[in-house]
Amino acid sequence: MKRLLLAIMLFLAVVACKTNPFTGKKTLNFYPNSQIFPMAFAQYDQFLNENKVVEGTSEAKMITNVGQRISSAAERWLDANGYPGYLKDYKWEYNLVNDETVNAWCMPGGKIVFYTGIMPICQDETGVAVVMGHEVAHALADHGAQRMSAGTLQQIGAVAGNVAIQDPQKRNMFNQAYGLGTTIGGMLPFSRSHETEADRIGIQIMAIAGYNPDEAADLWRRMKAKGGQAPPEFLSTHPSTDTRIKNLEAWAPLAKQEATKFGVTSFK
Repeated sequence: MKRLLLAIMLFLAVVACKTNPFTGKKTLNFYPNSQIFPMAFAQYDQFLNENKVVEGTSEAKMITNVGQRISSAAERWLDANGYPGYLKDYKWEYNLVNDETVNAWCMPGGKIVFYTGIMPICQDETGVAVVMGHEVAHALADHGAQRMSAGTLQQIGAVAGNVAIQDPQKRNMFNQAYGLGTTIGGMLPFSRSHETEADRIGIQIMAIAGYNPDEAADLWRRMKAKGGQAPPEFLSTHPSTDTRIKNLEAWAPLAKQEATKFGVTSFK
């Protein structure tokens, strides 16, 4: 049984690779769009039914308009770089939900939500584009499916350990050590890498959409000024705010260079 589980883990890790078109890197992903997108779409619809969606306001319209510009820019980049049809199964949707939480998120397949609580941090259309670029990037890079894939491997490893270890006390020690080790040493760094990747892809496609990538670092300065106690970076799912600001400052000139390839030389 132990050998079978380990063989399954190895097989999944080897065969379940997909190339990220924006980075050229192989990613762990054994959930095809045909499987994960319908689940995500159903969960998204359920969320909208259970929460207060803001409709018809200037902010709600801005969320939709910016989302459409960002996703169109992403499609232009993909078409120009040898990935025509990459987005054929995506069903983009952008909604503003009445909630004081300072957050926005994206589900696989392009289902995006902004909470009203993040709008004062965004301040304007370009600020919304910073956040939207980041969320669209999560969808483009299949981060949701990758997290599910990593979680599945983590679970298989736990089952393998429990099958192999017969002594109850040793099994309990293994579970504690395995849970802590795979979370801090595996899942959290994996999540932080996704956030960093989404920042980098997002700033690029917002620039192609005509938004000033210099504003990305400014948004995170506003986020930092808002305050709040954050855990140490190694215990967090996200990079620290200072790390993000530094990265975005370095990537902004590169994003502008990429935008010029699409005829974009001035920015909002």
